[in-house]
Amino acid sequence: MNIVILSRNAHLYSTKRLVEEGVKRGHKVEVIDPLKCDIIIEQEKPTIFYKDRYLDYVDAIIPRIGASITFYGCAVVRQFEMMNVFTIVTSNAIQRSRDKLRSLQHLSKAGIGMPKTVFTNYSRDVEEVIEHVGGVPVIIKLLEGTQGLGVVLAETKNAAESVLEAFNGLEARVIVQEFIGEAKGADLRALIVDGQVVGAMKRQGKDGEFRSNLHRGGSAEVIRLSEAELRLAINASQALKLPVCGVDMLQSSRGPLILEVNSTPGLEGIEGATQKNIAKNIIAYIERNRNKK
Repeated sequence: MNIVILSRNAHLYSTKRLVEEGVKRGHKVEVIDPLKCDIIIEQEKPTIFYKDRYLDYVDAIIPRIGASITFYGCAVVRQFEMMNVFTIVTSNAIQRSRDKLRSLQHLSKAGIGMPKTVFTNYSRDVEEVIEHVGGVPVIIKLLEGTQGLGVVLAETKNAAESVLEAFNGLEARVIVQEFIGEAKGADLRALIVDGQVVGAMKRQGKDGEFRSNLHRGGSAEVIRLSEAELRLAINASQALKLPVCGVDMLQSSRGPLILEVNSTPGLEGIEGATQKNIAKNIIAYIERNRNKK
C-alpha cells in the first residue's frame, strides 16, 4: 500500500513512528508537506500535484495537520477524499474537533458529561457569566488555543473581569468553563484507534500549574480507565466521528468529564507512558479499513 503522512515536519516523533511501523508492515510510506500541495479542481478529475508529480497513486493518508494550517490542510485532506483515498480522519471531523465551541455543542447533544461552559459574544456582564458556571474560580479559554496556550485560570471575579476585558479588546473569542478543583491539575488522555481505547495515561501538571500538558512540563503515567471513563472516551470519539483521536478527560466528583478531543494526537507521551505500540495500531487500522471504501 502507498501511505502518505501529511505533516510539515518529517522529524517529529509521531511522524517518524508512523513511517517506521508502516515500512515494517511492508508499505511504502512518504511524508508530504500539505502546504506544498497544489489542489487541482476540474470536472470529474480532482487531483493533487506535489513538487514534480501527481499524487494519483496514494491508497491512504494519515493527516497530521497542525492547528495553524487547519484551513489549507483540511482542503488537501478533502481533495484526497474526492479522489477516493482512505483517510484515518476526515476533513469535516478535523474541522469539527478544532472548533472548541462546535465540538462541545456536538458532545453536549450526545449527552456526554463536561464542565459547565458559557460562550458569550463579548459580554461585559462578567458576573452573570461567572454565575452560569457556578462561580469563581473559572477557566477562560481561547477558542483557537492548543497545547494549553490561551488557557487562563481566573481565581477571583476581578481577575476574570480583567482577563475577559483583555480578550474582548483583542476581539478574541473565548469560552468560560467551570473549574474542576478535585482534578488537582491532572487529566486523563485516552488514545482511540478504530473506535477502541488502545492506551491511556494520567497527565499531572507540574507544581503550581493547573494545566497538565506535557509540553508545559507535566508528567505522565499509565492508568487503567474505569468503565465510565472508557465509555465516555468512546462515546466522545463517536459523537465527533473521529475513529482515531485523543480524548482528554477530568476526574470529578460527579464522574468523568470531557475536556477536549484531539483529532491529531501526539504519540510520544502515550507510547512512552504505556509502552504500547500505538503507531502499529494506526497502520493496522488502515489495513483493515482501506478496502471498505
